[in-house]
Amino acid sequence: MTKSHMNDEKKKKLQLADSVFEKSDISRVSGKYKTNENIYTINSQSFVIEDKTNGTIITDLERNENKPDEIHPVTEVKQERWWQITIQVGIPFFIAGLGTISAGVILGRVEEWEVFESIPQLFILVPALLGLKGNLDMTMASRLSTQANLGNMKTKKEIVHMVIGNISIVQVQATVAAFIISIFAMSVGAATTGSFQLDHALLVTTSAMFTATSSCFVLNFVLVAVILLSNKYKVNPDNLATPLAASIGDVVSISLLSFAVSILYANLTSHLWITYVVLGFYALILPFWILLVLKNRYTRPVLKNGWVPVISALIISGVGGIVLKNAVNQFNGFVVFKPIINGIGGNLVSVQASRISTMLHQMTPPGSIPIGQRIFELPWKALFYGTPYSKAARIFIIMSVPGQIIFIFIADFIHMSASTIGVPFVFSYLIASLTQLMLLLYIAHVMIHAMWKYKIDPDSAAIPYLTALGDLLGSSLLLVAFIFLRAIGHEYDL
Repeated sequence: MTKSHMNDEKKKKLQLADSVFEKSDISRVSGKYKTNENIYTINSQSFVIEDKTNGTIITDLERNENKPDEIHPVTEVKQERWWQITIQVGIPFFIAGLGTISAGVILGRVEEWEVFESIPQLFILVPALLGLKGNLDMTMASRLSTQANLGNMKTKKEIVHMVIGNISIVQVQATVAAFIISIFAMSVGAATTGSFQLDHALLVTTSAMFTATSSCFVLNFVLVAVILLSNKYKVNPDNLATPLAASIGDVVSISLLSFAVSILYANLTSHLWITYVVLGFYALILPFWILLVLKNRYTRPVLKNGWVPVISALIISGVGGIVLKNAVNQFNGFVVFKPIINGIGGNLVSVQASRISTMLHQMTPPGSIPIGQRIFELPWKALFYGTPYSKAARIFIIMSVPGQIIFIFIADFIHMSASTIGVPFVFSYLIASLTQLMLLLYIAHVMIHAMWKYKIDPDSAAIPYLTALGDLLGSSLLLVAFIFLRAIGHEYDL
């Protein structure tokens, strides 16, 4: 067959693909496709179309610049049905909600402990430590979920290599992040009280490191198990890994922190040397984790480039901790609902962020936004209808309403042994939680597409910002709701 004849055949295929494409089927998405044979493109940029008959997202590959006449077939990205997303996300979502309720119950109990009353900086520590679940554990889940969806987790050797590298980088980041958190908490405490106590600083630093590294270590193995099982049974790990980790993350973190500070505080005057031993242990083991990361090709770039999101997120979470510290002094019951609004918003936006990141990895190379998509999309299209990710966002928004209602009634009943919240509280709380979630989902769309445009891997960079913003927005909006309830004479009171 001559070259000219081959080119004629390619042109016929392109014309045939053009003839069956209906632009009205997809909002603002241009391209060519055919349902019963390969799809071809001669565009040098990527585009995405959705086949309404089988729910397949179809993406093209860039034209080979060295062979401009060569036409490449596109790859396919399976798009779940709405009920698949609802079931896969919904079950772990409600389990995670019970975890956040438990965290709120524990926090509501320990806030009256002597150690928390003597060292109020611990309240600044709490949001940042809970935020590490998003900064580190959910980021790890997003990285591994993307690798699973790309088909890179097939051999045992590669799986072990990925797991060891990711656990090691999380331990490095957890150790450093906990140290930064403790310095921030003590600095804010010293600025507000005008005093600084070395023994309190050692207690805060030691307990922060113990909590961060231990909780991350436990959650990492849970995440690995969930992702491997999801990959084995053909379930999208983006939908399962982050909410399941969140279901125990808050409880584990709060429990470990409470355990650590109570033990250290009881021995603070007589056995202060314990804090030095623990800090020395973490200083000695840190180079070992760093060495493992440097030898791992999957996580070596994260060690070099992954610090700005984590540290920035810690600062944002620290501001949320200041809000919590002030709110605890003004409103009874604030700590009961704070983990719920922050946990649910952070969990859902993390799932969405992981899904968007995975789809971008599958659809187009870094630096190129798929045709038909924009960084700054209209909020309606980003959240409800008009983009490949809006279906999931719409489901998450709808799912959050009954979930939030159920969780706040359960939390209230646990604390009060009776149902005490009325319509004003439910209405105010839902307005705050929906505002937080929709802001987070839209910010996720803009942030992840912008990162992809500038060749920043959103798997390692997006979730820390989003969960930290979730903590700050959730705490601030909940505080506004409590102020409003006090103003109208319906203040929540334990």
